[in-house]
Amino acid sequence: MTEPDRNLVPWRPDLAAESLRGFHAAKRYAAGTLHQAIRGIVPMRAAPDASRGQATEMLHGETITVYEVRDGWAWGQLTVDGYVGYVEAAGLSDRIAAPTHRVLAFRAFLYPVPDFKRPPVRALSFRSPVEVVEREEGYARIREAGEPGGWLPEVALGPLDAVEPDVVATAQRFLGVPYLWGGRSSLGIDCSGLAQLACAAAGYAIERDTYRQVQTAATLVGTDDSVGLRRGDLVYFPGHVGLMVDGETLIHANVRAACVSFDPVREVAARVAADEGKGIVAVRRFGR
Repeated sequence: MTEPDRNLVPWRPDLAAESLRGFHAAKRYAAGTLHQAIRGIVPMRAAPDASRGQATEMLHGETITVYEVRDGWAWGQLTVDGYVGYVEAAGLSDRIAAPTHRVLAFRAFLYPVPDFKRPPVRALSFRSPVEVVEREEGYARIREAGEPGGWLPEVALGPLDAVEPDVVATAQRFLGVPYLWGGRSSLGIDCSGLAQLACAAAGYAIERDTYRQVQTAATLVGTDDSVGLRRGDLVYFPGHVGLMVDGETLIHANVRAACVSFDPVREVAARVAADEGKGIVAVRRFGR
């Protein structure tokens, strides 16, 4: 029997989600309990080892169904995109806030009191969900681990369901942000994380990794640039993705620039083809 994709299915030979009983054999099953990220960023890894590169990240306020906690690590599945892996248990709480707003600023500081002159507690990144419980003089207090917590500038927040329809404009806010494998925050981001966040802000949910996005994101309109590239198109290369700014320019998080940058799409395609044997492999588009 072929093993399920461990990035997307909460299964290990020794443990699996209760919902998989009868579908995938495991030594034991667990129903799981919901937990919430209480740090600005909580890295998720493929193994319970802080020295391993991260696979993705939880943002403050995002939730995870935890199936096991052992030696300080929680193994579970993210609510936002179904990703499965290990996170440090200390970065989670089982006391869940009910989000009412989202951080729409690129990054916002959380203060212990409603005063910008005080040292901040932490920074929250773009699209972090929060529950506002109190307001005072331009600040909003949020709930953390079941209790009233720190204060954010109200101007940094917006409705939980706020839509920023121009995916390219959202992506451009990340110009110059350092490339970070597994990153999906304003502190560091990778190519598929940039695509996922920009699309999420526009109301489009796409999967986390490039190898899944290339099969499932939006609508496939072509497998090379002959389709006529448009602003907002997701352009996929072997192991890489970017968004078209116009018919010629790509915005993407990339190792070559070590950050999010603009590049001529045909130059990127040529470089990738020289390394991988093929340049553009798919163009996917929202709408017509």
